[in-house]
Amino acid sequence: MEQAFWERLGAGFKKHFLPGVLPWIPYTWCILFFVLPFLMVLGVSLSESVPGIPPYSSLFSWTGKKVLQIRISLANYVFIFEDNLYLLAYANSLMVAFLTTVVCLVVGYPLAYGIIRTSRKWQPLLLMLIVLPFWTSFLVRVYAWMGLLDDQGVINSLLLSLGVIQEPLPLTDNFFSVSVGIVYAYLPFMILPLYASLEKIDFSLLEAASDLGCRPSRVFWKIILPLSWKGALGGSMLVFIPAVGEFVIPELLGGSKILMIGKVIWDEFFYNNDWPTAGALATVMLITLLIPIISREWEPLRPN
Repeated sequence: MEQAFWERLGAGFKKHFLPGVLPWIPYTWCILFFVLPFLMVLGVSLSESVPGIPPYSSLFSWTGKKVLQIRISLANYVFIFEDNLYLLAYANSLMVAFLTTVVCLVVGYPLAYGIIRTSRKWQPLLLMLIVLPFWTSFLVRVYAWMGLLDDQGVINSLLLSLGVIQEPLPLTDNFFSVSVGIVYAYLPFMILPLYASLEKIDFSLLEAASDLGCRPSRVFWKIILPLSWKGALGGSMLVFIPAVGEFVIPELLGGSKILMIGKVIWDEFFYNNDWPTAGALATVMLITLLIPIISREWEPLRPN
């Protein structure tokens, strides 16, 4: 009888409690670690910069008659859109992120397709080699590229010793070094979604197309790409979004000559101590990145 009671209790828990609670777990995670931090940054961006700790004014205050007074200022947003420095930082970040995403897609697609076409017993090893760099600190890997691309680095030293060049090539402190670092750091984020998407393709379709006289290029455009575009889109978003706000790679490989929005936000926060302006910069960047995500998920209502 006691066992039957616990069985009924467990069945009721699974039937009534879990379906209502489980969907709220990801919602709670998003609220705690995305919505609330974003609202805090948004609140700081709508305040005014003042000397002190914290270095911004409060949005809410009580007057002498116990009336809640709200002070919201849009001056920080007007300021960043009037200053060419911030607009240039946004433009550079979007340009570098777009170019590196395209390079990751062009390089990652053949790699993911090659892994799919290899024997099943070798695929785990190849995937492990793809994620192997993540076993090392991100900062250490960026410093390794500094050793490779520096004027006295491995690449320039080798070319000078072979007599290919007469003076070191300018491989650092430019957009080239920043792009190389971002491509290297985020390439696995492109390959893994592509692999997951390509793995679901029935490759007998490719054999049937070849038997019917379809050329390999046409097979790719008509069969492989349409069946794997979701993986390409997912990988592109995983590369593009963090690349826009990247700070470490432009700071170490780009130096002071490369102006990107991640570095500008850092400078405003920690060097200029201007938190409202930094908050406005971060808010605009976040909204800019959310627009393509929301637009992709939005499906207009269709008439019945």
